[in-house]
Amino acid sequence: MKEITKSFKYVDYLWDDQKALSFGDNQVDLFLYRSNILGADLRITNYGGGNTSCRTIEKDPLTDEDVEVMWIKGSGGDIGTLNRSGIAGIYTKRLRDLKNVYGGLEDEDRMVGLFNHCIYDLDSKAPSIDTPLHGLLPFAHIDHLHPDALIAVAAAENSEQVTKEIWGDTMGWVPWQRPGFDLGLQIEKCLADNPGIRGIVLGSHGLFTWGDTSYECYMNSLEVIEMASEFIEKKIKEKGSVFGGQKIESLPKAERLEKAAQMMPLLRGLCSSENRMIGHFSDTDVVMEYINSNDLERLAPMGTSCPDHFLRTKIQPLVLTLDKNEDVSDADAILKKLEPAFAAYRQEYADYYNTCKKDNSPAMRDANPVIIIYPGVGMFSFAKNKQTTRVANEFYINAINVMRGAEAITAYTSLPRQEAFDIEYWLLEEAKLSRMPKEQPLSRKVAFVTGAGGGIGKAIADKLAAEGANVVLTDINEDSLKEAHATYKRDVSTYAICDVTNTDSIASAYKKACIEFGGVDIIVHSAGLAISKPLEETTDNDWNILQNILV
Repeated sequence: MKEITKSFKYVDYLWDDQKALSFGDNQVDLFLYRSNILGADLRITNYGGGNTSCRTIEKDPLTDEDVEVMWIKGSGGDIGTLNRSGIAGIYTKRLRDLKNVYGGLEDEDRMVGLFNHCIYDLDSKAPSIDTPLHGLLPFAHIDHLHPDALIAVAAAENSEQVTKEIWGDTMGWVPWQRPGFDLGLQIEKCLADNPGIRGIVLGSHGLFTWGDTSYECYMNSLEVIEMASEFIEKKIKEKGSVFGGQKIESLPKAERLEKAAQMMPLLRGLCSSENRMIGHFSDTDVVMEYINSNDLERLAPMGTSCPDHFLRTKIQPLVLTLDKNEDVSDADAILKKLEPAFAAYRQEYADYYNTCKKDNSPAMRDANPVIIIYPGVGMFSFAKNKQTTRVANEFYINAINVMRGAEAITAYTSLPRQEAFDIEYWLLEEAKLSRMPKEQPLSRKVAFVTGAGGGIGKAIADKLAAEGANVVLTDINEDSLKEAHATYKRDVSTYAICDVTNTDSIASAYKKACIEFGGVDIIVHSAGLAISKPLEETTDNDWNILQNILV
């Protein structure tokens, strides 16, 4: 492989030589390190997306012979936070021997069960569906990533031709196929037919790259992604605009946030017709360019292409037809305008399910939208908890980047609805959902706690959070709030300065709760103080302060 520069414009080079040296020759630690820094850049792969692996030689505990073991991210893991407990150790030879018993595409689900017979490390996480995609390749280190730029190439019209235009004969290409054992065979064949290639583009899906060392694999991945990104930016400059140009202008930032705060509880209520949801809002430049464009009406209904995207965002968003200048302060009037749009979305989703379902398909899931687009204002998402809804929002931003790139290259193409359904309602995906931990008693609830900067209020907030609630910490002391907020993991809390004697301050804190989580379900008024004086020394001012704060 040619010498590769460490200077990248479109991806973050995060490899630290000193950090890597601290792992010595421990290839598993180096593979975990590589995984974490790849997962730290959302342009490379989003939360839970992609897969990474490495190979080592280990002693077989039954024969004491040297055997090759593949270490790979387990089912449901995230490469950005991957650690030793989240990987599977697989006998490589046993996995390859499964070719002898594979019965074709109808045999895919059974094959996943057979992965367990290939486990070397008894502490392994359940092997993922991507296991054969790695195991049937011969390389010591492999990355399977979902970079925006690569999925743009993979989802572009004439993707195979585009792949050759960018990388010449150095990259292979495999057409779209649902992940599974047969896709592993197709990748193996692609390499056999094109010896010497540095990676493979999977149509409508993502990227495979590899290397002899963890570092070489990392650098190979970055350079391949950088080349695709440069190609796309060149095409965008040649076109002069993306998404057909701007159709409407955004409201000013302050007005967008004000309108979003008013809309959030209404949208949350409509999205919670089956199950209560938690919200997230985004109005970044990337989002606004897309939702304000001429091509939004054409692209949004097409849906996303990468399976990791639509599994979290549903196949398509709901685009609101409200004017950006609509007065949304009259909740009843706005609900009358929104309800038909939600009813139509639910019906369309039901039609999609009924058209594509099979005899053994799982029951239809919640038909409400996950992503809601309000042109001129921003993008909302709603899911079972804050992490899930934030990640769904981030994945749709990835999808926007994919559409942007594919449209610049040739034209964006999405998966056929049946292909999308077969992944969304895959029995293996249903089994993964069934393994999710049971929800806590207060999950899907938002608690607003006054006086939460310390003392009793903070203790109450701690208990609510421990029971699954999102907590909005309020107090008059911002330093105390920051300190209290820092004690929680991401996606659990937010904070707002709130003087409970001031109506405007209370309203501002509620707006923060709405923007961050979608509304408020629980209120705990813990703010208080005590003025300890004999009755005859208590002034009118003392009395008024106590009444204003406590009552």
